[in-house]
Amino acid sequence: MVDVIVEYLIDRRGGLSPYLQIIEQTKRALRLGVLQPGDQLPTAREVVEATAINPNTVLKAYRELEREGLIESRRGVGTFVRRSLAKPQTVDDSALHADLTAWIARARDIGLEREDIAALVDTALDRAYPTSTEATEESG
Repeated sequence: MVDVIVEYLIDRRGGLSPYLQIIEQTKRALRLGVLQPGDQLPTAREVVEATAINPNTVLKAYRELEREGLIESRRGVGTFVRRSLAKPQTVDDSALHADLTAWIARARDIGLEREDIAALVDTALDRAYPTSTEATEESG
């Protein structure tokens, strides 16, 4: 049996479908360097056993990731990472990650809840990376 590098956590209360959650969690692991080219993803059966979602949901997510060129399925062998999305600045042990972790700890220590912190981060990201619609509205 292969060591499982990534475990999918499905939030049934959130508005994001399990299929999209698998895609996003895989991409996050690729960006953070948790998953590297050649690493094997859990089988659909393993994901189903861990999350109690439909096997077709897992397969659909894996097909989409494969279509994007991020993973490849090898019949009878498994599903493997083809390419990483990691940049040196985003890997788990980078200075930026350490700074962000420290900032989150400070925010938690002063009593902010996860949702409060997420709202602050989302607002900062929205300001730093406006969508084309927002940029047009601001300039017009």
